[in-house]
Amino acid sequence: MHADDIDPQAKAAVERQDRFPLPHSRRGLKLLRLVTRAVTRMRNRNPPSVGATADRTIPGPAGELDARLYLPDADGPHPTVVFFHGGGFVLGSIGTHDWLCRHLTRESGCAVLSVEYRLAPEHPFPAAVEDAYAAVEWAAANPDAVRGTREIAVAGDSAGGNLAAVAALVAAERDGPQISHQTLLYPAVGVEEDQQSVREHAGVVLDRADMEWFERCYYVSDIHRRNPYADPTNAADVSGVAPATVVTAGFDPLRDGGKAYAEQLVRDGVPTRYENYDDMVHGFMTMREVDRARTAIADVADDIADAFGED
Repeated sequence: MHADDIDPQAKAAVERQDRFPLPHSRRGLKLLRLVTRAVTRMRNRNPPSVGATADRTIPGPAGELDARLYLPDADGPHPTVVFFHGGGFVLGSIGTHDWLCRHLTRESGCAVLSVEYRLAPEHPFPAAVEDAYAAVEWAAANPDAVRGTREIAVAGDSAGGNLAAVAALVAAERDGPQISHQTLLYPAVGVEEDQQSVREHAGVVLDRADMEWFERCYYVSDIHRRNPYADPTNAADVSGVAPATVVTAGFDPLRDGGKAYAEQLVRDGVPTRYENYDDMVHGFMTMREVDRARTAIADVADDIADAFGED
């Protein structure tokens, strides 16, 4: 499940990230968010080009949600991918995932609607789930606002992968919008402390203390953690959800949880493509210095385009 060594480009990226350790306090979190915002602005100065972008707000269950629409450089309308960023449910933004969303738009030929949901610990579960599903409902009900075809997919990485999977589950169970595909990039699902990937790779990007703090901030209670809408691996039946692409990374402590969910989808008859990048780390698809990140984005974009019947 993992290579002998981490890819050198990914290893260098991890070493740079390690200069900014995750603070496990609210005061430290506020400071890290400010630093991340400043760093993100600098890194996004010369972004990959797309046809157009539009920043807007969309209605959420507790107020307006910020969103950014990326359009391909082609005549529309286009199928729409509703995207949720990662960050352990406490970090991340449209800005931190701008590079990934731009490449996903370019490679898939689809519009991408990147949504900022409410973050923990200020807004614990189920706030993020409510926001994510509201965004999917809005995109499906307002195709003209996203220059869309009414065709919808969901995607996300890490915590956002969790939200994409949950949105697909909610839509299936509540007879909600028809979702054509779900793209789950190293999703934060099904993680257990005794898994081999946690035992061997906690400390690479994410250590045990980080994961435990994210869980405390988001779930608050173990009772919530066992809710299928908090973690779709808790669902008794996922047979009605959209076809899926699940990506994991060999040196990611979350690897085995993502693999387990892919297997659960297959057992329940959901068409699923699972791919493990054995020399990669958690978060690698946002690492613009890593060549394999672009390859991986192109691969999942092909799956999305195929789901929509795009050329």
